Amino acid sequence: MGVLREVAASFVVPGPAGVAVRDRLRVSEADAAVLSEVGVFLGSLAAGDLAERCGQGLAHDAASWAVRKRSLTGRSSARWAGSITKATHDQWALARRGQAAHLAWLRGQIASIEARLARPLGAKADRRQGLVRGYASPGEWHAKSRRLQMLKDRLTVVEADRAAGRVRVVRGGKRLARTRHHLQAAGLDEQTWRERWRAERMFLAADGETGKRFGNETIRVTGTGQISIKLPAPLTHLANAPHGRYLLDATVAFRHRGQEWLDRITANRAVAYRIHHDPVRGRWYVTASWQRAATPVLPLQAALARGVVGVDMNDDHLAAWHLDVHGNPVGEPRRFFYDLAGSAQHRDAQIRHALTRLLHYARRCGASAIAIEDLDFTDGTSREKHGRNKRFHRLISRFPTARLRARLISMAAEQGIAIVAVDPAYTSRWGAQHWQQPLTTPRRKMSRHDAAGIAIGRRALGYPVRRRSAPPPHHQSDGAGHRTAQARPDTRRREETRPHIPGPRTGCAPPGRGAKAGDQGAQHRSEHPAEHRSWQQDSLPAQSLGTVREDR
Repeated sequence: MGVLREVAASFVVPGPAGVAVRDRLRVSEADAAVLSEVGVFLGSLAAGDLAERCGQGLAHDAASWAVRKRSLTGRSSARWAGSITKATHDQWALARRGQAAHLAWLRGQIASIEARLARPLGAKADRRQGLVRGYASPGEWHAKSRRLQMLKDRLTVVEADRAAGRVRVVRGGKRLARTRHHLQAAGLDEQTWRERWRAERMFLAADGETGKRFGNETIRVTGTGQISIKLPAPLTHLANAPHGRYLLDATVAFRHRGQEWLDRITANRAVAYRIHHDPVRGRWYVTASWQRAATPVLPLQAALARGVVGVDMNDDHLAAWHLDVHGNPVGEPRRFFYDLAGSAQHRDAQIRHALTRLLHYARRCGASAIAIEDLDFTDGTSREKHGRNKRFHRLISRFPTARLRARLISMAAEQGIAIVAVDPAYTSRWGAQHWQQPLTTPRRKMSRHDAAGIAIGRRALGYPVRRRSAPPPHHQSDGAGHRTAQARPDTRRREETRPHIPGPRTGCAPPGRGAKAGDQGAQHRSEHPAEHRSWQQDSLPAQSLGTVREDR
């Protein structure tokens, strides 16, 4: 029997620290031409600044940043220079974090392969001794040994880049850059690719400033939805408004969180804007974002005061069940399906729709919290971890864990519902073992996912997954004691030891009935009067005695 790992404690997930809303810009041809020219020009400045920052590596300091910003200010403006340098720093820091994650992944893969190569062929794993399984065949062993050398070479290159502070980034994205060499496979022609490449490399983003008019001086959006842009110095001839500004014909109206956005710009609080072009749809969009004040995390007991909705995440649906404060499932299980096939926009819309229905279900149930598994599938598709099960690899790869978790946290914060993360250990296995069969009825078909939802909810509430503890052995009922998980005495239909009833413990005659019901001595078997009374035979008649003597 394998050793069970320790289950981590549940916790309430902190809410989002920022908000972003997007709306479409129905620009005219003149507006589109001006936005394109400004975006391409600023994008060229951003590309040069990123190249200069990457060249500095770990030698970057405040003085070099001031030099770069001063150079960009002369070619654009002080505010555009600040936005470009900040975006450059963020992109370089993101590349460094990705580099560190890739380095850790390479080291983990190398350690895993080396451990399996050291084991004999076909050897089984032993968790108690910390031994992994060996490879199944000599061919697989040889292929893994070659892969080990390739990973070590990659590790050497990444370690050298890490030590030198060198990152490898592409403005516009590495995927789109590689697509240039495989246009036929991607179903694109050169002109279409160049339009996408040009749109991705544009730069039309400005950080907000608290205390300035409408929270942003570079890209200003008024309460009526009018948008004006501060043009860079070389493009001031395109201005159609005073002070070198261009006023767009199109207006914007943020439907989602529009009142919150309006409150911020009315109070002149910072709001950042980004204008971008989608060449596939031929549309322009504007995104507004701002930071929220840090709110204290709700205590776990307060979040679970009105029960919880346990949710089991799957590759095609969410299995949810409402549990009361005592850990009992209430009502019927619910499933919220989504389809992850198609484009990224389609998948994102499917996830949002499923989460919206889940939140509405939690509100109808009166629950104040939703319990989910704290899943992390960053290494879930590794063959070293799951063997040759390709079907399971594809299943894990389709799980939208990061996107679903981020969406759920942000959407639940707007509804006032807390998100409780629980340890995912053994939830599906124990849920199916203890809940699937007891709750299955002719009208209700239970699945493992429904039972896992109950297990997740009970773990969030602090109860064991099983319905009750195992009973003691029949021959050790007195020595093993009572059950450890029992309902309270006032709970109806509780499962616990029977109350004490005076009288003999026999199923044939209840107390107060039977032939010896009134004989208290007969009922006390250990001290029955017959056991302590001296035996004597009744006297016989004289005729009987004479008969006995004659027989002798």
